[in-house]
Order: sequence, then structure tokens, then C-alpha cells
Amino acid sequence: MTDQMLKDLQALVECESPSSDLAACAKVLEVANQITAKVIGTSAEIIQESGRPVYWLGSKNPEVVLLTHLDTVWPIGSFAPLWRVDGDIASGPGVFDMKSGFIQALYAMRGQDLDRVALIATTDEETGSATSRKLIEEVSKKAKAVLVMEASLDGKLKIGRKGTSMYQITIHGRAAHAGLEPEKGINATVEISKIVSKLIALENKELGTSVVPTVMTSGSTTNTVPALASLDVDSRSFTMAEMKRVEQAIRALKPENDAARIEITGGINRPPMETSATSELYELAEKVAVKLAMAPLGSASVGGASDGNFAAIHTKVLDGLGSLGGGAHANNEHVLVSHLEPRSNLIAALIKEILL
Repeated sequence: MTDQMLKDLQALVECESPSSDLAACAKVLEVANQITAKVIGTSAEIIQESGRPVYWLGSKNPEVVLLTHLDTVWPIGSFAPLWRVDGDIASGPGVFDMKSGFIQALYAMRGQDLDRVALIATTDEETGSATSRKLIEEVSKKAKAVLVMEASLDGKLKIGRKGTSMYQITIHGRAAHAGLEPEKGINATVEISKIVSKLIALENKELGTSVVPTVMTSGSTTNTVPALASLDVDSRSFTMAEMKRVEQAIRALKPENDAARIEITGGINRPPMETSATSELYELAEKVAVKLAMAPLGSASVGGASDGNFAAIHTKVLDGLGSLGGGAHANNEHVLVSHLEPRSNLIAALIKEILL
């Protein structure tokens, strides 16, 4: 079975599908559906969600959802060659994140009750799932479990993911000549620098809460007191309580100069995937691994978010069920071929256990 899985994975990888290219994303779902007809004996439905294509195989009201995405971060032409196999290592754009996860899930669907299980593949996960979030949440509300096919962490299942928040802070000051009369200006650069110090103080390393000032712009010319400054902020945490604490503190920020004006936009983008939503399925997966004579799987909590964050608000979730390998979003992206089939078998058995 591994050889056929590898051929199907090659077809998906060679159909490049950056999130920003709608035509390319539609094409990769066509290829996925051609593979589906061969592997399952029936075709999936390609639906439109807010103008973007979504692959859907199986029940419209599933008890178990296999959640995947087929878009990638890679612009077309980023890899040469597109596909390479060297021993146990298969490389190419999106092979690890997460086209191999789709293939593993698809093969796990063989013999499953398609009236009770669904395999869904979205095309906007890498850009924040703005169009697919509603769909993910709606299907998760009715499901017993959502199994997320994102890649593993050295084989470990992902039982915790940080939630993400994105903010932009803008300071409106007043321009003046920097040499002749700087006292008549309100320096937006000075005010935004003080904001940076306050933001850094909000992090909590013990709880894994980060508050990171990222892109900052300010000023217009070298001899003008800056009238405008803006700052992007990336904040992440493993708990919603921490995310709300940070949000409240950011909303309360004020410039030290009362004559300056502050504007704050953005907010919580993805809620955290907390262990309260994953622990039960993780324990079940370890029991399934024992039955299959596999080594213990192990677990990890990670900083990156996935669509599992949205599902975890509503039902039990387990993430990181996809490939072993590495190099996500890097030019050494790869999977370990020998683990494609065993991991797929694990998923298939886990579905059956959940449906008992």
C-alpha cells in the first residue's frame, strides 16, 4: 500500500497550491478527487464556502471528522525539483504540511461508514481560515470527534496548541520641524516606543504566553517630528484566560502624552486548543497504538495554531495525526515514507474505536 500512497502523494505535491492562488487551489482539489475515486470508489463533493473550494467526502452530519487542508505556503515555482524521493525521505512543497496528511486520511477512510464519517479539506488554512472557519465550527458542533491531520512532532500527537491574537496599534501625533521647533510636535515614534516596553511586560513565560512586537513603521522624513507610528503585535497563549488578560491590557494602553491619540485594532484570531478538549482522544489513541503493536505515540503542546483550534471550542479533538518528517514552511520540507502506511492504519483503527 505504501507504494500507491507515495504515487498519490506525488500527484498532490506536483499540483502546486499556494493559498493565494484560487485557481491552483481548485485544481488540487480536482486531483484529490481523482485520487479519491480510485482509492474509495466514489467521488467527494467540491463545495464553495465564501468563494473558496472545499473538498468533502462522506456524511454531511458526521460523528467523526477528519480535518485537512490542501493549500500551502509555497508560491508556484519555489521548489526544483518539485518532487524527490531519496531513500525513506520524500520532499516537495506541502508534502509535510500537509498533503501527506490528506493521503493518510483518505486511505484511512477505506471501509469506513461514510454515513458517519467525513473527510474535509479546506484551501485557506495557511492564511488564517477566514472563509472556512464557520464551516469548521458548524461541523464540529455536531461531531463526537475531530481528528486533525496536521503533521506530528517527531511522531508525537499534538494535544495543545496556542491560540493566536493579532493587533495593530497606531499612534497619531503631530508633525513639526525637527530642527526649528520640535517642541511644537507630538512625536509618535517616542510614544510607540513606550508602548513597546509595556507590551513586552505582558508576556508570561511560565504559562507560555508571548506578546511580540513585530512590524513597526514611523515617520515621514528625517527632519520632521513623526506624526504617525504603527506597530503590529503577535500574541499567543495556551489558555483563553491568558489571551483575555493580554487583550484587556492591550485595549487599556494609553499614550503618555495626553495630546497623542492611540488607535487599537485586531484581537483574538484563533482560540487555544486546550488539553481539556484533547486528553480523552489522546488516551484512546495510545490504546489503539498498543493494539496495533506500535510504540507509544507520545504527546506535545506547540506554539503554532491549526484548524483544530476552532474545532476544540465545540468538541473533542486530537491533532498531529499526520506524517512524520520535518521542515514545515522550510525548503527542506519532507516526510518519512515508511511511516505513511502505519500512521494511516492508526487513524483507521482510531475512527472505528470512536464509533463503537
